[in-house]
Amino acid sequence: MRAPPRTSRVCARRDPARLASRRGHTPEARRTARLGAPEEDHMSLDGKVAIVAGASRGIGADIARHLAAAGAKTAVAARTETVQDPRLPGTIHSVAQAIADDGGTALPVVLNLRDAESIMACAQTVMDEWGRIDILVNNAAIFIPGTIESARERHIHLSLEVNYIGYIMMMRAVIPHMREGGGGHIINISSRGAIPPGPGPYGDEVRRGGDLLYGGIKAGLEHFSQSQAVELQDDNIAVNVLSPESGYRTPGLIFAGNDPENPDLNFEAADPMGEATVWVCEQEPSGYTGNILYDRSVLAGA
Repeated sequence: MRAPPRTSRVCARRDPARLASRRGHTPEARRTARLGAPEEDHMSLDGKVAIVAGASRGIGADIARHLAAAGAKTAVAARTETVQDPRLPGTIHSVAQAIADDGGTALPVVLNLRDAESIMACAQTVMDEWGRIDILVNNAAIFIPGTIESARERHIHLSLEVNYIGYIMMMRAVIPHMREGGGGHIINISSRGAIPPGPGPYGDEVRRGGDLLYGGIKAGLEHFSQSQAVELQDDNIAVNVLSPESGYRTPGLIFAGNDPENPDLNFEAADPMGEATVWVCEQEPSGYTGNILYDRSVLAGA
């Protein structure tokens, strides 16, 4: 096969953004052409049952609130039952209560993504309460700063267990129930960090590290999600990936630099993530699956 012109190869090496665009890794390039589905194809979420993993605060809590406001019975699943650190306010009980105060239906459920028994118990608790599972949003995450050399070995394993293996195990727990109920939606929350930097040489903004381990795991999650979309298509179960197009000022994002003695509690609501999640779940699973999506791009095309 003939090699491409030398000039194009040089441009790609020196401009990772251009390379990302050519490979379909920018939010704009990866946005699916199916975003403008006709309004009449949208499904109602009234009576649907959703589990949001990692919903005690931040993006997960906002997604849970939006799903409940759209009519879904929502399981607020996470580890946090009581506030242990003033920098991380919010519990499964406070989020569920906020949903109830707004007229929605919510169930606080304890969930530890590192514990297979806890994962299975979460799914069973929801089945016992509401008899079905239609939606799973995998949002729980842990961010380990540093490089693979500076990060502790146990933190590397922790990141894999929560950010990747935990998502897989949650899917395993709910898929049989979704299949029995005739289908459903699985949304795995990812990050712009999953976009690869492309070939070097690199500038300081790439080389300084900090999110490369996290981003690499999220990239693997995106590949896995699309593979599952293929496997589950005949079961009418959609698997999509949704990422924030820009960072939100959430408790987790500013945790490391937040003063525990005088914490900054001026957080930013991730409403676009909640709205985009609802929109995706309103689509027919058989026709809207395998997409890598960004919240604001979804809303712009909806």
